[in-house]
Amino acid sequence: MAMKQEILAALQQADGYVSGQELCDRFEVSRTAVWKVVNQLKEEGYEIESVSRKGYRIVSCPDCITSERVGSLLKTRWAGSTLSYFDVTDSTNTEAKKMAEQGAPHGMLVLADCQQSGKGRRGRSWSTPPGTSIAMTLIVRPQLPPDRVSMMTLVMGMAVAAACRQVCQVETQIKWPNDIVCQGKKICGILTEMSSEPDAVNYLVIGTGINVNLTEFPEELKDKATSLLNLTGSHVDRAALVAACMEQFEHYYDQFVRIRDMSLLQEEYNRLLAGKDAPVRVLEPGNEYSGTSRGINDRGELLVEKENGEIVAVYAGEVSVRGIYGYTG
Repeated sequence: MAMKQEILAALQQADGYVSGQELCDRFEVSRTAVWKVVNQLKEEGYEIESVSRKGYRIVSCPDCITSERVGSLLKTRWAGSTLSYFDVTDSTNTEAKKMAEQGAPHGMLVLADCQQSGKGRRGRSWSTPPGTSIAMTLIVRPQLPPDRVSMMTLVMGMAVAAACRQVCQVETQIKWPNDIVCQGKKICGILTEMSSEPDAVNYLVIGTGINVNLTEFPEELKDKATSLLNLTGSHVDRAALVAACMEQFEHYYDQFVRIRDMSLLQEEYNRLLAGKDAPVRVLEPGNEYSGTSRGINDRGELLVEKENGEIVAVYAGEVSVRGIYGYTG
């Protein structure tokens, strides 16, 4: 961990003032080195109070998701243990894949303040305005067969839902397989991409975009999307939410890889599932039908009961849920 990140963490975790000498002794550096780091933090927007014979105290933090800021808040063993931050990028998934190909480790997290060509399912794209949202991609190197990878999207969905509850006290639902919704509107989308051999996974990149402090949406999305700020009426600390997502993902991931399916998580996932036991419409190419959602099975497939009583396990595809994104049929 870089010294700036360590000093920032020490200041954030303190109840009051931290003496300059204490920081010198803890990190085995000079007072000048500490003073330089404090000044760098001030230049980055941290309000730090300096009082003679007391030391330093953080008064306020900027809403940034830099490596130092997120790293200083992380309490994980491996998720986010290596961080890469971009002020602006086309897509964090694209950057993460480049890094994974070059040997980036399991658990590396790629963050961007502004994402200009974010990736969605089926080739959709969107932009992330600066300072408003979370655009992040986690690199994972699981010992899994390729046919189990799609469940990782569900694991991240559970992590985001839990993090929103932890940081914002917002109860959300998961729209299978890759959206987080609240009050019928989307606040988060997840896209998992894989590099694999026929029988082994080289790496996954799990891209997650969260609408955090957005206040306005394009006309075509106003009825379909919202943000945590709109839901709570309060500004949300993006870095704290990123850190919570990583902690929750690590928790759920450990349970998932132990069994290699959703068995241990299935009950909790189904409690979070939007539209469970309600009407849904499955939109498969050339095969559109209606039914009732009965939750996921242990392989993460959505079980849909058709009108004739037949249970179909949906592995992939678009599923419309009544009351979500305007589906009223």
